[in-house]
Amino acid sequence: QVQLVESGGGWVQPGGSLKLSCAASTKIFRLNAMAWYRQAPGKQRELVALITHNGATTYADSVKGRFTISGDTTRKMVNLQMNSLKPEDTAVYYCNARSFLSEFHWGQGTQVTVSS
Repeated sequence: QVQLVESGGGWVQPGGSLKLSCAASTKIFRLNAMAWYRQAPGKQRELVALITHNGATTYADSVKGRFTISGDTTRKMVNLQMNSLKPEDTAVYYCNARSFLSEFHWGQGTQVTVSS
């Protein structure tokens, strides 16, 4: 059973934009936060952006001013608007949901490729 499903990945030229979306199963316990992580080949998975249940957001320094996270933890949905994309943004992007039971749930990942 898939717990989280990501969509919106694909290929884009440098400077372009993509919007990622994620929806979590209603079977997951009430969420404290949802987030986007990414992992490039040979690199560690890193936090890209996070939104808490009260709407507070945080971003990795590398994406500040370019990416915007939005969503609703009550509805268990989160989006990531990515603008001014760079080749360095190429990675598999994973949706993450954190419950008030301290559970971490991961999506299967969606590929984002930024190249000319």
